[in-house]
Amino acid sequence: MDLQERIKLSETHIFKAVFPNTTNHYDTLFGGTAMQSMDEVAFIAATRFSRQRMVTVSSDRIDFKMPIPGGTIIELIGKVSYVGNTSLKVRVEIFVEQMYSEVREKAVSGEFTFVAIDENKKPTSVFK
Repeated sequence: MDLQERIKLSETHIFKAVFPNTTNHYDTLFGGTAMQSMDEVAFIAATRFSRQRMVTVSSDRIDFKMPIPGGTIIELIGKVSYVGNTSLKVRVEIFVEQMYSEVREKAVSGEFTFVAIDENKKPTSVFK
């Protein structure tokens, strides 16, 4: 399997409902909750790409373009955007959808860097 095919097959989509226990006093999704979900999707995409043990080493510029209201559905999409020797980057976007209409908008985007590690927690190749 070549690099582009592997990137395509590792793209990860997760849907979640925004419930009251994840919102702040403005009835919008907590920023930290959004970032946690983004890291989770990025981790899954990185692991699906490499099939190695992966650890997050950084997050790059997370842009909150609009608030995510309670009572909406979000889709998180993670896609590998860069592949190095022992590291890779995953771009994550969050789209917000109204539950009872077809309105859909990009709300948040960011990029996460992962390193593949071996059983001794030492960096190893991400693409074998």
